Amino acid sequence: MATEERWQLKGDYFENCNCEILCPCVVQGGPAVPTEGHCDVAFAFHVQEGDYRGVALDDLNFIVAAYTPGIMGAGDWTLAAYIDERADQFQRAALGRILSGEIGGPAERWMRLTANYLGIKYCPIDYKSDGHRRSVQIPGIIDFTVEGIVVGNRPEPMRLENTGHPVSSSLALAKGGASTYTDHGMTWDNSGKNGHYAAFAWSWP
Repeated sequence: MATEERWQLKGDYFENCNCEILCPCVVQGGPAVPTEGHCDVAFAFHVQEGDYRGVALDDLNFIVAAYTPGIMGAGDWTLAAYIDERADQFQRAALGRILSGEIGGPAERWMRLTANYLGIKYCPIDYKSDGHRRSVQIPGIIDFTVEGIVVGNRPEPMRLENTGHPVSSSLALAKGGASTYTDHGMTWDNSGKNGHYAAFAWSWP
């Protein structure tokens, strides 16, 4: 990979899918059928620090929404991306390049499995993190909320460690609140279903 393609992103992420808790795709560590036979999942990201070829990406948000008709690792994904409308033309180009998977990183894994890429929309994205609660909203498209699963009076949620997850190897367990998505002809309701959140740190090479 050429030196000029170096990039890094650090921040906070969460996801909410339509599986029952726990999602078998993560827990079984290999090919597993989602609990409803297919997967409706959105990954939401808040970039605290980011850089691509000198373009600062701090304080921007993006979302990746995906539908898979069966086992996630079997491919045939339908995938859509959303980038913060506050991003200027250089930041949009940088995040678009990273999310394309053409320059390495986790998105490369997603795109290898994607058969139907629906492209990028630039939208107002409101990402919030408050204790064990995460939420993201694009008016008229997505309104997802998750909350960490805490046992008794323990201060931290339960966690999955040493996962093969593309975002982070350490994930907090969470449960969806009122979580809905409508776009590209798809309508999901992941309320009460599986969720995760974590800090993330991506870089390439």
